Amino acid sequence: MTPSCLPSARSTSSPQAFLLRNPHLHVPKHQYHETKLPKKENLVFRSLQVPAGPCRPFLSFRNSRLTHPFANLSSFADAEGEKEQEDEAKASEDDLPGMAQAFNISSSTASAIAVFIAFAALSLPFFMKSLGQGVGSKAKFLSYVTLLFGFYMAWNIGANDVANAMGTSVGSGALTLRQAVLTAAILEFSGALLMGTHVTSTMQKGILVANVFQGKSTLLFAGLLSCLAAAGTWLQVASYYGWPVSTTHCIVGSMVGFGLVYGGPGAVFWMSLARVISSWIFSPVMGALVSFLVYKCIRRFVYSAPNPGQAAAAAAPIAVFLGVTGISFVAFPLSKSFPIALGQALGCGAVGAFIVYNIIRKQLGHLLAKATSSRSEQEETTQTKNLGLLSDVAGPKGTQLEIVYGVFGYMQVLSACFMSFAHGGNDVSNAIGPLAAALSILQGGASSTEIIIPNDVLAWGGFGIVAGLTMWGYRVIATIGKKITELTPTRGFAAEFAAASVVLFASKLALPISATHTLVGAVMGVGFARGLNSVRAETVREIVTSWAVTIPVGASLAVVYTLILTKLLSFIL
Repeated sequence: MTPSCLPSARSTSSPQAFLLRNPHLHVPKHQYHETKLPKKENLVFRSLQVPAGPCRPFLSFRNSRLTHPFANLSSFADAEGEKEQEDEAKASEDDLPGMAQAFNISSSTASAIAVFIAFAALSLPFFMKSLGQGVGSKAKFLSYVTLLFGFYMAWNIGANDVANAMGTSVGSGALTLRQAVLTAAILEFSGALLMGTHVTSTMQKGILVANVFQGKSTLLFAGLLSCLAAAGTWLQVASYYGWPVSTTHCIVGSMVGFGLVYGGPGAVFWMSLARVISSWIFSPVMGALVSFLVYKCIRRFVYSAPNPGQAAAAAAPIAVFLGVTGISFVAFPLSKSFPIALGQALGCGAVGAFIVYNIIRKQLGHLLAKATSSRSEQEETTQTKNLGLLSDVAGPKGTQLEIVYGVFGYMQVLSACFMSFAHGGNDVSNAIGPLAAALSILQGGASSTEIIIPNDVLAWGGFGIVAGLTMWGYRVIATIGKKITELTPTRGFAAEFAAASVVLFASKLALPISATHTLVGAVMGVGFARGLNSVRAETVREIVTSWAVTIPVGASLAVVYTLILTKLLSFIL
């Protein structure tokens, strides 16, 4: 029997009459408004918030949307209001905070950090041996300017490219933004100083033909500085909007523009350029495919296991063993002999797996014991024998979910540390390669095919990366970690592990690859594994557009900057 406090389903009585019959509701007039239900219901109610009482459990109508017993009539708010709220939420999501809000520090502290970095950037070159000893004042001044150009490029690498390592960890919640920046700062600087390329090609990435510029040292010097300025400018624009673009493609585009205009078509290795462009497709597709499979394997063999927490704890050392072994063998050749190098890499992988196994047992042992002693409903009902790799598997809950996220959170932090260290050692050459070549020209060196990079220049590039990461790195980290798709520790690990694996093996096979494009594709692949609607198409469209215009914009800026610099150098020299 319907309680007397509820209106009849076909009632057309006014809200005032309804409230008079039910004085215990005490609903103020401003808390209700008229809302029309679908035509087939032919109902008109005044939307109101119903307090707890004898009537509330019965607010469910068979032929309406109010199917939940504790729903309220305000769920029939008009669509325009909901759309406005969604638009406001989307607008607030797109707004990037300043450095103070991002790191939860005061504005004065953020300003002090920025001033300190600027002061250090302007003053430290005077204490560097690479500034030039025993050279004229003009050459020393130009060396100082060159170091600032290199710092600007390194600053923008830190602001944009470091998100490759830390974006997914922040997005999944494995690391806070402050923890990620501090960790990346230490590892990026260490990688740049300890693993930075000490011998680099004057014409970076084999894009330009060096012989074309013999006897044109001033033009080559202006072109190298212009390439640094052009690539840094586009990276800064991309970082401002939170677009993850490839620093390698920025410097390549700049050099193509300079070489094509000032050296002619014969100054560009067109096959190398074609390989770079092909990586726009190859990198994200491979990253997406591998991350899709990795995430599906996690759901199939971990989520659907009788004890997901125990399965995650068992899978972690295996993944670490494979990852450390691959990195040791590819990035750190321990011996020139293949059998010895392979054995050493396997030994490093075994040590890493042993360490991770003990950390997991120490940190999560109490949860593992609790999960093992008590069988949950999910453990009893899960059937694994009929599940395929692509089957949709429900995730674990309660203690099991806590264990799984804890395990993959540790693994994701470890993978982020590896990628950050390797990134500092590899991509710093995009800034200090042209910088070292320009310094060599100024200080009497010829534009030879190989230029030796001093340690102080390596440290200078590392400092620039750390400075850019600190001041603007949070912008692209937000895009990688939050705006493409929603990430959890398992999804973040799948994306990062897949990206690192693709980059390592592609580099070993000399295939065209971009770490940035691979990671973006890997994050998209994790989203596709959850369903096409899980990937934000608008964000992906903006990122792909920024990729497509990177080389043309870099080339155009390099041409303009070279024209300006050659005019200025004609007055100075």
